[in-house]
Amino acid sequence: MTADFTNKLHAGSDFPIIEATLLSGEVRTLSTPENGLDWTMVVVYRGQHCPLCTRYLNQLESLREDFANTGVDLIAISGDSKEQLESHMEKLNISFAIAYGLTLEQMKALGLYISDPRSPQETDHPFAEPGLFVVNNEGKVHVVDISNNPFVRPELTALANGLAWIRNPDNNYPIRGMHK
Repeated sequence: MTADFTNKLHAGSDFPIIEATLLSGEVRTLSTPENGLDWTMVVVYRGQHCPLCTRYLNQLESLREDFANTGVDLIAISGDSKEQLESHMEKLNISFAIAYGLTLEQMKALGLYISDPRSPQETDHPFAEPGLFVVNNEGKVHVVDISNNPFVRPELTALANGLAWIRNPDNNYPIRGMHK
């Protein structure tokens, strides 16, 4: 039996330059923080077909201010089309940036697991399983979480508290997981 290998994005590596399109038509580089903040959290979600993703994004909104107080900007993205994201917005109550159109090549560059839909009713394209990347002010992956299913994701309150601790200069906390 042969195995296919994926290139996982390692802690401490440069986050790839990936441009994404927001619903407004604005093109934004995923890892570039905005809103006067200096770190970015990139949340990759499966798409509108995933109720767990909808719940996770709405929970993320409830903690948006906690992340901002730590200097962390938020952006979410999926492989959905613009029309699918527009439809999904009816179930989302978020104010952070959200983008669409993540390509297979970009999913692979991020080291994400990729799945095929179970049926045409689920969605009409291969999609990324969840991934979360916190990119520091040097463009390095400071925190990474990649899952192969929607049931395993970072608990957001713990993540917000952890990032506040990491960002506190008194703790001098380095990027972890640097052995390859």
